[in-house]
Amino acid sequence: MKQLSLPSGSPLLAKNFTYGVATASFQIEGGAADRLPCIWDTFCSKEGKIVDNSNGDVACEHYTRWKDDINLIESLGVDAYRLSISWPRVMTKSGHLNPTGVKFYTDILDELNRRNIKAFVTLYHWDLPQHIEDEGGWLNRNTAYEFAHYADLITKAFGERVHSYATLNEPFCSSYLGYEIGVHAPGIVGREFGRKAAHHLLLGHGLAMQVLAKNSPNTLNGIVLNFTPCYSVTQSEDDLKATAFADDYINQWYMQPVMQGKYPDIIKQLPKAHRPDILDGDMEIIAQPLDYLGVNFYTRMHYQASDTDFYHELPHKAPMTDIGWEIYPKALRELLVSLNEKYTLPPIYITENGAAMADEFTDGEVRDNDRIEYYHEHLNALHNATEQGVKVDGYFAWSLMDNFEWAEGYLKRFGIVHVDYNTQKRTVKASGKAYSNLITSR
Repeated sequence: MKQLSLPSGSPLLAKNFTYGVATASFQIEGGAADRLPCIWDTFCSKEGKIVDNSNGDVACEHYTRWKDDINLIESLGVDAYRLSISWPRVMTKSGHLNPTGVKFYTDILDELNRRNIKAFVTLYHWDLPQHIEDEGGWLNRNTAYEFAHYADLITKAFGERVHSYATLNEPFCSSYLGYEIGVHAPGIVGREFGRKAAHHLLLGHGLAMQVLAKNSPNTLNGIVLNFTPCYSVTQSEDDLKATAFADDYINQWYMQPVMQGKYPDIIKQLPKAHRPDILDGDMEIIAQPLDYLGVNFYTRMHYQASDTDFYHELPHKAPMTDIGWEIYPKALRELLVSLNEKYTLPPIYITENGAAMADEFTDGEVRDNDRIEYYHEHLNALHNATEQGVKVDGYFAWSLMDNFEWAEGYLKRFGIVHVDYNTQKRTVKASGKAYSNLITSR
């Protein structure tokens, strides 16, 4: 079996470097009857939105199998588990806590604490309650305040059980994929919507950070942003300009407000109807101090100038993962170094990194050497970033187990643990064993 290795003396081999695995509520829990409907339930019910016409009603049955899954997490020897809270599971329509939903999570958190596994909790990983979407969702400014209210109640209920909170996971995906190009829930299409949704998401983040500072000052509090580094096809002035615009539109649009309290200058180039509605004080609320920044990284993209738009995005290059994303580990180092040059960064956690591969389950095993190679190259790219002065405190493999992969349904497998969806049997893949060996050999 292939193994993961790092240079001796690497900060990634220090005992205090945090290694973890990550999941998200809608992708693994199931138990749909015990929560309110969310935008992904509605999206899944629409013809042609999910490739295999599946949904999250059952998923990995984590809702009933969570004790076994914590055994599994512990068996890997990780330091931490990153999970998300289902807003529609813990809140009622009237805006009160749902005791059954809250107990589901406090039981999990208590069990993690008992086993000395740090709980990294994400408050919002895309499953907006449908009744809030019916009022406009993230296009409605009030949703930011609804989110802060939910954050207030749930953090009080969790008390001292949590090690770290993230307000949002990947607001780019929620706003751009969900409200601009419509390939994710709620499936709204229109450039006049994407930036408005993004602004309300970021406002919700800032308001929730204020709540966390009050209710949970001893936890690590931050946000998780995804970055897809933008590379120009040529060094021509036009292509470079288009690529810089793409980077501002896709990456810096979320990073700059959080870090510096302002949107990129390209906001002035957008038609007025496409710009967010920014009220006095909004940017100050968004730019709350962070204890850490979560960075999700999977791939890079190439851009060139366009005659009809601000930029033209090109197809992914080989080699690619099973989901069709280019494998280019060097981009992780280059991304982190560039962010470190551009901003005064808090400590960084890589909160997601991983690959969908065309796994074969043979003789009770998954020998996913291609995924081990992916992890090996990216961990070493991360090491190289630390050599160039980037402070990285942790790394989470995406994902703990195969699960509902959003618009791809159950067709793409990211897990380091294989899930047989007919029997719900979990089997640690070769990549899971290699990851465990790296962590436990420190």
